[in-house]
Amino acid sequence: MFFRQGRVDLHTHTTASDGLFSPTDVVRLALEQDLAAIAIVDHDTTAGIAEAREAAFGTGLEVVPGVELSAEGEWGDFHILGLYVDLQNGPLQKRLEALREGRVARAVQMLERLAALGVPLEWEDVAGVAGKAAVGRMHIARALVQRGYVADIGEAFQRYIGWGGPAYVPRARLSPAEAIHLIREAGGVAVLAHPAASGVVTHIPMLVSLGLQGIEVYYPDHSPEDVNA
Repeated sequence: MFFRQGRVDLHTHTTASDGLFSPTDVVRLALEQDLAAIAIVDHDTTAGIAEAREAAFGTGLEVVPGVELSAEGEWGDFHILGLYVDLQNGPLQKRLEALREGRVARAVQMLERLAALGVPLEWEDVAGVAGKAAVGRMHIARALVQRGYVADIGEAFQRYIGWGGPAYVPRARLSPAEAIHLIREAGGVAVLAHPAASGVVTHIPMLVSLGLQGIEVYYPDHSPEDVNA
């Protein structure tokens, strides 16, 4: 097996969670951009990795197996990427399954709040958007657009389901220590996602003391000052 040389993107999502493109299409786009490697790090699931690897077979594009976990500290919530995790790791997959079940329960509560606001959505509306993906707010937002309640996804978050919105429901998150431990015990590398965008830069030393192994530097919402900090 040969691997390409060049740029990489170690933070991509697919339709297995809240991404817009299937794993196959993500691979196609990566090849069009002449990337050497991509990491598939969907929220709370590794379901898209097998398809991505199959699509990349023989192209020289490396598909890094990964996952993105949500964690919450005393200062707020943030995301941790797990790169090169063992997809067969039992404790990791069991925890991911529980997190996905929590996503469904949260979505149901949000639909109840939307109904109370006079914006009824059926579960079938959301499930139709999500398909086999781990259900998230993005799927609810798209369903709201499809039903004509809002003009676009941004309005859905701003008016209803964004943090602090009238239909927002917080979901269960891992502690920083648990998220890092899960990743490392599964043989992965724990990387703090978009730290500047998440406002957790000042907490990096504490996370390192818990076993954090890297930070994401290049991210669309990071300014040049953030990148060079």
